Amino acid sequence: MEGRQERVSNLIESEQALGPQPNSPSVGKIVDPQQPPSEEYSAVTKAEKIERHSTTDSDEERSLKRVKLEPSNDLEVQEEAPARIERQKGVTPIKAEFLVHAPGTGTSKGSAAADANAVEGSRDPERPADSRDSRRKGKPKGQNFNRDFGTSKDEIGLCQSRTHAPEFSPTECRFGDGCVYEHDLRKYLKEWKREDLVTFDGICPIWKAKGRCNVGWKCRFVGSHMTERDVGEGRKELVLLENESCSGDGSSEVGILNSISTQAKVDLLKRRMATPKTDEYSKWLETNGREIERRFHHDSNRDRVQDSNANAENENGTDRKSEMHDNRARYTEPPFLPSEKRRIYFGPETPVLAPLTTQGNLPFRRLCVDLGAQITYSEMAMSMPLVQGQKSEWALLRAHESEAEPPAYHPSSQSPSQSTSNSSPRLGYDNARDLRFGAQIAANKPWPALKATEILTRLCPHLRVIDLNCGCPIDLVYRQGAGSALLDQPAKLEKIVRGMNAVSGEIPITVKIRMGTKDHKPTAERLVDRLVHGGPDPAGVEHGTSGTAAITLHGRSRQQRYTKNADWSYIASCAALVERHRARADALGDTVREPDPRTQPASGEVYFLGNGDIYSPGAYRSALAASGVSSIMLARGALVKPWLFEEIARGQPLDKSASERLAYIERYARYGLETWGSDEMGVGTTRRFLLEWLSFAHRYVPLGILEHRAPSSSSSTFPFPEPSLQDRPPRWRGRTDLETLLGSEDHRDWIRISEMFLGKAHPGFRFVPKHKSNSVEIEAEG
Repeated sequence: MEGRQERVSNLIESEQALGPQPNSPSVGKIVDPQQPPSEEYSAVTKAEKIERHSTTDSDEERSLKRVKLEPSNDLEVQEEAPARIERQKGVTPIKAEFLVHAPGTGTSKGSAAADANAVEGSRDPERPADSRDSRRKGKPKGQNFNRDFGTSKDEIGLCQSRTHAPEFSPTECRFGDGCVYEHDLRKYLKEWKREDLVTFDGICPIWKAKGRCNVGWKCRFVGSHMTERDVGEGRKELVLLENESCSGDGSSEVGILNSISTQAKVDLLKRRMATPKTDEYSKWLETNGREIERRFHHDSNRDRVQDSNANAENENGTDRKSEMHDNRARYTEPPFLPSEKRRIYFGPETPVLAPLTTQGNLPFRRLCVDLGAQITYSEMAMSMPLVQGQKSEWALLRAHESEAEPPAYHPSSQSPSQSTSNSSPRLGYDNARDLRFGAQIAANKPWPALKATEILTRLCPHLRVIDLNCGCPIDLVYRQGAGSALLDQPAKLEKIVRGMNAVSGEIPITVKIRMGTKDHKPTAERLVDRLVHGGPDPAGVEHGTSGTAAITLHGRSRQQRYTKNADWSYIASCAALVERHRARADALGDTVREPDPRTQPASGEVYFLGNGDIYSPGAYRSALAASGVSSIMLARGALVKPWLFEEIARGQPLDKSASERLAYIERYARYGLETWGSDEMGVGTTRRFLLEWLSFAHRYVPLGILEHRAPSSSSSTFPFPEPSLQDRPPRWRGRTDLETLLGSEDHRDWIRISEMFLGKAHPGFRFVPKHKSNSVEIEAEG
C-alpha cells in the first residue's frame, strides 16, 4: 500500500501540475476520455486539457470552473489584481488572482436551489402554475425520475456454482446444460471478464480486509488472490487463496452490523414474524378510536348538543364537567407502558451527521466517522417495505462497526440550554453503553410505524435511537401522508410517537421535523409543545408527554425545501420553549403534579437539536450560543466537506489541499468496494454513489483562494470570511490543476476522477447529476 500512496502522492503533489509525467505512463490512461464529447457539449473538458497540457498559459487552455453566468462577452482573465472590492451578497469572495472573469459579470444564479434540492426531489406540487410550465409540456421529465445508470456487468456471467470453487471441483449446477451462465472458468476469465484493476496496488480491498473475497472469481482484483497449482499429470488447476495474515473469518459481513438473515426477510415477506406488542397496542388504538368516533362524530341529535352547550353556559359549566368525567370513565388505559429506555446524550461535542437520501450510505458515513462525526443516521427507510422484508430497504440499516463506538462525551462542556438546568441530563448516562448509529424511518399510519419499530428492535441490536422522519419534502412521500405531511396532523404524529415509544424496548424514539409545510406559516412551535408536553385526545383525556427523547428542527418549511436561509431565530424560539418545559418540570419535582416518570424520556429531559446551513466551525459555535440548542445536525455542509466535523473538533477552519481531498475520494472508493463488492456490479455501484457524492463535493471552494477579511470589519479570529452554503462562486481556477479539476461542474470530469481508483468505466455505465433536472423549475420558483 505504501507504494500506491507514493505513486498517488507523486501524481498530486501540490506544486506539480496533474499532467503526463515521463515516469508515470499510467497517468495518460487514468485521465483518458471515456467517450468523445457529445454534440450538445463539445467543449474540451478539464481532464482532457490537463492530459494535453500539464502547464498552460492561455486562458482557453486552462481548466475553468463551469457555472451558469449572466451573458457577457468579456471573460478575459485579469492580469492585474484590482483594489479590494466589497463582498457581494450571495457571491463567494475569491482572491482576484484566482478569478477568471471580471467581477460583477454574474454568478451561477439559480444553482443554489438546484444543488440543494438534489437529495430531495423536484417541483413543489403546491407552487402555483407558471406560464413557463406550458412551454415545457411534452418535454422529457427531470433526471430525478427514473434516472438510468446503464449497466455494469460481465458480458456473460460466471455460474454461481463456479464462483468460489476450484477449477476442477465445482459444485453441481441445478440447471445443468440449460444454464445461461458460463461454466468454463478459463474461458470466463479470458473472454467475458474485464481486465483486472491495477489501483490499490492491484490488491483486492475485500481480501485484504476480510481474509477472503466474497465475490470469488468475479473479482476485478482476482489476480491478487488466485494461483495455479500442479495437480499431477501435467495438469494445473486454478484456485482461490485466503489471506492468512488477516484475522477475519472471510465472511462478507465482517465489520458490518445490523445485517439480518435471508430467513428473517422471508419470514417478514410471508408474514410469519410475530409482533405481539404492536398487535396488542394497535387493537387498543382501534378500540379507543371507535369509541371516540361514536361519541363525537356520530351523534344524531345535534339539537340536543346545542341545547346542552347552552345549558352548560347557564349552569356555570356543570354539564360540561360532567361530560368530561363521563369521557374519562369511558377511556381505557393502554395495554402497557413504555419500557425503561437507554439514556442518551447530545451536546456541543457531538455534531450529528443527518440522514441523507442516497448520499448517506455506509461508505460515506464511515468516512465521516473517520473525520470526527459523533452520531450518524441511516438513510430514511420506509416502514411498509421494512415490514414486508424488502432487501433494498433493509440494506439501508446496515452499519459499520466504527458506528457502534461510543460518541464523544466531555462532562465539563455544557450547551447554553443545559447550563440553566437544575437536574443534570448526564445523571445515569453511561457513555460506554452508548453508540453512534441510529435508524430513521418514515410512516403515514401508526400500524406500520409500530410494526417496523418492534421488528427493528428485535433484529437490529446496534441502534442508538429510532428516528421518525416528519420533514421529508419529497412529493411521493408527502402525498402518501408520510414525511412532512405529518406536520399538519399533530394528533396522528403524537399517536405514532407514543406507540413507537411503547414497543421499542430500551431504544429511545426521536423525531425530525421542519418549521411547517407552508412558507410564512410555521407550525413547529405548537408541534414541539405537543411532543414535549403531550396533548389531549378528542375525548379530552390527557396522556402526558409522548416520550420522545429528542427533537431535531430543520429551519425551513417544506415549500422552501432548501431555498433561502434556514431560520435560526425560529429554532431559538422553539429551543426556549423546550427549556421552559424543562424548568417547569424541575419546579414540579417532588410534588403531586410531578409527571409520571414512566412516561418521561430516560434522560430526564427532551434534547433539542437545530439543523440548517451550518458550513463552518464558526457558524457551528455561533448557532449553539445564539439558539440554545443541545447540538446541531449537519447535512449539506458535510456532503460538501466531510472534514467539517474535524474543523468543529479543532475549532478552526482547515485549508485542505487537493491531494488530501483526493485521498478522501480514494478512501471512499475503498470503503465502497468493501461494502458493495469488487466484482463488475460492485465497482459500478461504488462508482455511481461516488459520483453522487462528487456532485456535492465539487462545490467546495478551497479556503486558501478566498479573499481575506478587511481588518476593519473582522469580527473573527480567522483571517478568512465565513463561507456560506447559499453563496455561489464566480469562475475560478485552483492553485493546482488537480484543485481545478476537483472543482469542475462537468460530471464527465467526475467520472474521470472515479477512474483514478475504479478503473475505466463500463461501456454501459451512464450518469447524469440529479440537480440538472431541477435547475429550470427551481429558478422559476424564485
